[in-house]
Amino acid sequence: MIKIKKYKVVASTNALAKKIKKPRPWLVILAEKQTGGYGRKKTSWFSPKGGLYFSIILPKSKGDELRSSSPVATARVIEDLQTLTILAAFIVAKTLKENFALEPLIKLPNDVWINNKKVAGILTENIVGKDVKQSVMGIGLNTNIEKFPKELENIATSLKIELGRKIDNKKLLEKIVEGLKEQLKVISE
Repeated sequence: MIKIKKYKVVASTNALAKKIKKPRPWLVILAEKQTGGYGRKKTSWFSPKGGLYFSIILPKSKGDELRSSSPVATARVIEDLQTLTILAAFIVAKTLKENFALEPLIKLPNDVWINNKKVAGILTENIVGKDVKQSVMGIGLNTNIEKFPKELENIATSLKIELGRKIDNKKLLEKIVEGLKEQLKVISE
């Protein structure tokens, strides 16, 4: 079962996740809309209602607290943000291929494309104190967006545009998070 904190509108799910005082591993911050969504190099991410915008607080990977038998606890901290980001892009692409018979491509390091247009972006950030306290992974996925602004029409797409039907954001979120949990467990063993 995934623990989700759902919001109607936030500036950014990553920004909100990074402010949580006592973050729990695998907590998902989900927003129907972002007003200040951002990607790498702080580029803005078009985040209207209809898309799937969420951030995951990843399990801390160091220390004895992770040596129990639970899947979350067995995942070691992976502090290489690029590796985590590429892993998430792989999981998103795999989920889209398996569930919608699409042929997504990963544009390194953090984008997923369908038919030569961007459909998803991933941004992984560390919360740093004396050391890495936590990693937060944000995923923006254009699911049920019907139309993009003129400046994005030729470079962005959505699952609804590609498939001609609405997508269940909740089911897709669960599949991506479960896929990520499983993959982190596999690579940490």
